Amino acid sequence: MSTNSVKSTVDVRTIEPRFRHPLIFDTFEELQDGEVLLLVNDHDPAPLRYQFEAEKSNQFAWEYIEQGPEVWQVHITKRVV
Repeated sequence: MSTNSVKSTVDVRTIEPRFRHPLIFDTFEELQDGEVLLLVNDHDPAPLRYQFEAEKSNQFAWEYIEQGPEVWQVHITKRVV
């Protein structure tokens, strides 16, 4: 489990899908090094992880906190670069 506390929580379950990734990336950008974003979703956010790997390689850590079947929670930690 992440050693840092959660700085921001984004629950995208009620947000229109086309707005989800931009909101998550904007929130991630606001984090300071070492801070954690808690993502709450209604499905496995694996496609988001692939997007993070493509756009933010080595700038984040991804840790599943809860893996369904109804709720997924992920800690996305901003790494010190």
